[in-house]
Amino acid sequence: MKLFYWCAGIVALAATTTASIKLRSLTANDVRPLTVNDSVQFEGEKHFANVRQLTFGGDNAEAYWSYDAKYLIFQKTSIKEGIPCDQIYIGKVPTTPTEKFEPKLVSTGKGRTTCAYFLPDGKHIIYASTHLGGDDCPPPPDKAKLGNRYIWPLYNTFDIFMATTDGKIVKQLTTAKGYDAEATLSYDGKKMIYCSDKDGDLDLYVMDLKTGKEKKVTNTLGYDGGAWFSHDGKQIVWRASRPKTQAEIDDYKKLLSQGFVAPTNMEVWVANADGSNARQITNFGQANWAPNFTPDDKHIIFCSNHEYKRGFPFNMYQVDLQGGGLTKISRDKGFDAFPMFSPDGKKIVFCSNRNNGGTRDTNIFIADWVE
Repeated sequence: MKLFYWCAGIVALAATTTASIKLRSLTANDVRPLTVNDSVQFEGEKHFANVRQLTFGGDNAEAYWSYDAKYLIFQKTSIKEGIPCDQIYIGKVPTTPTEKFEPKLVSTGKGRTTCAYFLPDGKHIIYASTHLGGDDCPPPPDKAKLGNRYIWPLYNTFDIFMATTDGKIVKQLTTAKGYDAEATLSYDGKKMIYCSDKDGDLDLYVMDLKTGKEKKVTNTLGYDGGAWFSHDGKQIVWRASRPKTQAEIDDYKKLLSQGFVAPTNMEVWVANADGSNARQITNFGQANWAPNFTPDDKHIIFCSNHEYKRGFPFNMYQVDLQGGGLTKISRDKGFDAFPMFSPDGKKIVFCSNRNNGGTRDTNIFIADWVE
C-alpha cells in the first residue's frame, strides 16, 4: 500500500491538496480523444515529453506497466461510477491519439483492493484484497478518535492473491491473520516482496512464488513497506518510518495495536535483496515515499513533500544510490506520485492531480522519458 495511499490511502490525502492552477474542466464523462497540451505538463518538467492523460475522474492510483508495456494495471475509486472503494482495473495503453483508454474490472468487486502487479507471462496478476472478510468496503478510521490526523488503516482481512487477467483468482498467496499487502515482483517474476504485520511490526518479506518459502528482510521497529526490486534483482528499495523518541515509539506501537499507522514521516531506504546492507538514502524529513529504481538501477525516483512545511504539494524527485544529486522531476502544485518506468525505460507512468479542473480527482498520466 504504496503508504499515503500506502496503497489505498495517500490519494485520499492528496485529494485535499489539489492544484490551485485553473485548468479546463474534465470529468469521468469526458471521453474526447486527448491531444498533448500545456495543461498536463508544467514548465521545468524537462524529463517529460508527449504527456497524455488516460483517466478522467475519480481516484486512480498505483498504475504499473505490464512486462510488454502494452497494458497498465491500477486501483480505482469513483463514487460517481459506483466504485465506493478501490478495485483493480486493467487497460490497454493507447497507441494512437484517437484510441481511448478503456480499462476493465479484474478484481472481485467486493471488499477493498490495492497494490496490483503483472506477472511476466502477461496472463496473471497479483493484488491484495479484503474480499474474504466481507463484500462491503471496510470502514475508514474515525479520525476524531485518533487526534484528527492522517491515519491509514491496516485492515487485517487484507491478503494477497494471484489471478488471471480475466479476473479469476487462481491462488491465495498469503494466509496469515493480519495485514498482508503492498506486493511487487522481481523482474524475472520469481519473487514477491510485500509488507506484513504478522510478527507484530510492519516488515518486508520476500516470497519465492514457486515454493511459497519466504524470508523476513527487515527487522527494525517502524513501518517498512512499498518495496521494489532493482531490475537486476540484486537490490530492493522501500519507504520506512523509524520512530526514535520514546513518545514516537509509544505512539507507533499504540496505533499499530489498534490496526493503524500514521504515515507522515518516511524516508527512502535501499538494501541488498536479502535485506543485508540496509541504508537510508534520504534524510529530508516529512513524507518521502513511492520509491522505484530507474532503468539503469543507478538512481531512485520517489515522491516527497519535503520542500513544503504545510505538507503539500507532493512532487517526484530523483537521487543516486548514495542519496546525492537530488533532481526535481515534476512541478505540479498538487500531487504527483507512483512513478514507474516502462521495461525499456522509454516511458513513465505516474498519477497526479494535474488537469483535474479544480476537483479532487487523481488521474493516470503517461509520458515519454527524456534523459
